[in-house]
Amino acid sequence: DGTITIPATARNCIAVGAYNAYTNSYAAFSGRGFDNSIRNVNAGVKPDITAPGVDISIARQRGNDITYRNVTGTSYAVPVVTGAAALLMQWGIVMGNDRFMYGEKLKAYLRSGARQLDGVTQTPNPVTGYGALCVEDSIK
Repeated sequence: DGTITIPATARNCIAVGAYNAYTNSYAAFSGRGFDNSIRNVNAGVKPDITAPGVDISIARQRGNDITYRNVTGTSYAVPVVTGAAALLMQWGIVMGNDRFMYGEKLKAYLRSGARQLDGVTQTPNPVTGYGALCVEDSIK
């Protein structure tokens, strides 16, 4: 515990952890802990949300050739949450479901729709935060 580092400790950021989507389990390499600068214990839980970050298939272009490879890390879980955030902003602002969506509300939507990983019994917690990203449940 206590392995959360910058930038996840920055004020008002959405900290993202990684999980293995094949096994529905937390990735051991992913940071965890609390942001001790926040007085409310539940508000200080980090990561906020987890997303797939193990064996993610990515495309790579070299000249005219495109190759694929699998990568692992929270650096690959973050773009998944970024895409989800963009979809939620479109749903909220563009489609008129929440015209006043801002960063903290966006984080609340992501947290509220999170699903628990196998073996997790307490939410939030300093390992998986509020759970695994689920955009569908975030907009209900």
